[in-house]
Amino acid sequence: MKKYLSFFRMRFLMGLQYRAAAAAGVVTQFTWGFMELLVFRAFYQADASAFPMSFEAVVSYLWLQQAFLALFMAWMMEPEIFSSIMDGNIAYEMCRPVHIYSMWFARSVANRVSKALLRCAPILVVTLFLPKPYRLMLPQDPMTLFLFLLTMILGTLVTVAIGVIIYTSCCFTISAQGIRIFYASACELLSGQIVPLPFMPEVVQRVLKVLPFAAMQNVPFRIYSGDLSGRAMAEAIFLQIFWLIVLVGVGWRFAKLAEKKLVVQGG
Repeated sequence: MKKYLSFFRMRFLMGLQYRAAAAAGVVTQFTWGFMELLVFRAFYQADASAFPMSFEAVVSYLWLQQAFLALFMAWMMEPEIFSSIMDGNIAYEMCRPVHIYSMWFARSVANRVSKALLRCAPILVVTLFLPKPYRLMLPQDPMTLFLFLLTMILGTLVTVAIGVIIYTSCCFTISAQGIRIFYASACELLSGQIVPLPFMPEVVQRVLKVLPFAAMQNVPFRIYSGDLSGRAMAEAIFLQIFWLIVLVGVGWRFAKLAEKKLVVQGG
């Protein structure tokens, strides 16, 4: 365990060094967030009753999405890992007395958390003081805040678990580009990154809510905004835990197969 904590610490400290990139990202995310809010505002002014979420809930959802972009965005993956697989430098990592899956998992969590910490504070502070209705609302009560933080952790781990499966699957392909683009595109649509999942047709929602993508940002952001509560919230948290266990198990097995394949090829 100490080895993987060391990997986490090194990657985390490395990620905190990119302050200029984080500052540029904050400006970009404010701009993008306001663009999305204005688009939704135009639709809500036409007929607010036609939408499944209140405009205030949508505002909170979008600002949280921008603040914690690094935790859940599918396209935020580590090019160094893909490069090591493609150019064969993964062989050096296999010589270490560590398991590739655990090492990549620790690195990925540290990378996402460090980027999120640099960017989230300015966005959260500023959006809390914006004029209504563009303000990020506070949680309804301490329990809502606790469940939000809990599901944020679970959602981040689910995101990382899927990402590590993508890394390991590239050990069986000629190029990582195809699977990487397909995953990022599918994840953006199915996890609520483009539009919140409640805006999807009801038949589509029934399918999406049981997929692992819905266990990512969809759950914590909707809990915070008050759109997800009661039995539906309990089911969503259960599915987060379920998918985390399943994805970690699949990823671990996948990594073992990848290691065997690379050893055979190397031999």
